[in-house]
Amino acid sequence: MGRISDAREKILDAAHELIELRGYSGLGVAEICKAADVPKGSFYYFFESKEALALAVIDEHWAGEHGDWKRILHSDAEPLQRLRRLFAETEAGQLAGQQSCGTVSGCLFGNLTLELSNQTEPIRLRLQKIFEDQVDMVEQVVTEAQQRGEVSVADAHEAARSVVAQLEGQVMFAKLYNSPQRLETLWHNCLSLLGARVPQAALPAG
Repeated sequence: MGRISDAREKILDAAHELIELRGYSGLGVAEICKAADVPKGSFYYFFESKEALALAVIDEHWAGEHGDWKRILHSDAEPLQRLRRLFAETEAGQLAGQQSCGTVSGCLFGNLTLELSNQTEPIRLRLQKIFEDQVDMVEQVVTEAQQRGEVSVADAHEAARSVVAQLEGQVMFAKLYNSPQRLETLWHNCLSLLGARVPQAALPAG
């Protein structure tokens, strides 16, 4: 049973890495199994199709990323500093990826949105739900900042959507230019977008 479980994880890990590096459409099941070092029959034991595998990769990636977003955005730090920490850790993650493989990989969800949202409805809906979850998490922070009189927005939900869109767009530019430094403007842009009424503060330690 241990070997069966290991085979599934190998397939997921290999698919995750290949999708990040090359995208989804050009990948074949045989190539994924070769990279995972598992027989092709193992693939169909766990996944009924390549689309089902992609959904599993998305879910696994979001499980990890959601934990990071929750840790940052639900912390005891002041609201705007939580957003700043989110941007800083996003930039650090893209830089680490570049140092590891030589290129900025961008956002898995953004990459798949651009590639597949008009091709496969199950994947489009899954990605849509993830971005909605991100907006909801940011909205809670924006609402707190609004209650403290630190930002001026007409609609906290739409403001949060704009923050997430800005983050996603800057990550896309970081990938396009292979430069994580493209993310350095996120904080200042966010302050302007939210009509922030507090001076820029240093990031909290830790």
